[in-house]
Amino acid sequence: MIQRTEPDDSSSHKAVEAGPRSLVRVLNIFEKLAKMDEGLTLTELSVALDSPKSSLLSLLRPLVASEYLVHLAGHYRLGPAILQLSMKVLAGHSYPSLARVFLQELADRSNESVYLTAIDREHRVVTYVDAIQSKQAVRYAVGVGAVRPLFVSAAGRALLAHQEPEWVASFLAAGPFQSPLGDVVIEADQLRADLDRIEKEGCAVSLSQAVDGAAGIAAPIIDSQGRPTHALLVAAPLGRMLKSLPQMRELVLDVTARASQALSNARTHSPGKNA
Repeated sequence: MIQRTEPDDSSSHKAVEAGPRSLVRVLNIFEKLAKMDEGLTLTELSVALDSPKSSLLSLLRPLVASEYLVHLAGHYRLGPAILQLSMKVLAGHSYPSLARVFLQELADRSNESVYLTAIDREHRVVTYVDAIQSKQAVRYAVGVGAVRPLFVSAAGRALLAHQEPEWVASFLAAGPFQSPLGDVVIEADQLRADLDRIEKEGCAVSLSQAVDGAAGIAAPIIDSQGRPTHALLVAAPLGRMLKSLPQMRELVLDVTARASQALSNARTHSPGKNA
């Protein structure tokens, strides 16, 4: 009887598994160091990543040699190579393309039409710069490039509420404001109170204010300086939105919070002038 001995491929499996783990560990190193201007020592990295020093050194040495990291005075910091790579990535992607993953998540989880909007401070409007329309038969729909007054739309007020106080005061000084729906006039004091509430709660709700029979919930994407230039908006027919308003609010706040963290250092390429 001939016995065949199968080759032991456990070592190759271990090598395959080790590769992805090492790659993830390198990315974790970059993430940790990106948060620490003064850098971290080997011991601090070992504790932060829960990884042995010997394993980390095998990753750190080639990263230093290729200038993805620098090692000075016992501290590891981000090097010029990783900074150049980051700038190339951001330069090759517009803000809408970087935000698209969050817009898609919002569409999938809400099952409603969703929009990325940008503030145009020169013309004092909000512009729809990207959209994913709901697949439901009855839905809210507006085209990319459409504009709305800052004071009336959910996205506009979400962005307006988070601008610097001096600019908001200048905006309010132009009141009262004429609603696009009929003869409704919005007094400056009324809008001021609404903006204070929006800033505190983190999102704005519009119920038949910008478009009759439509509702919207929006929250700003906050940049690294604490100033928003874009907001995410969920829009739907009024009746359907009212049935799920609390859940939609939580959803919008959740997605925009993560978008703010991810996009805080992204370069802005919006059609509006935000200066």
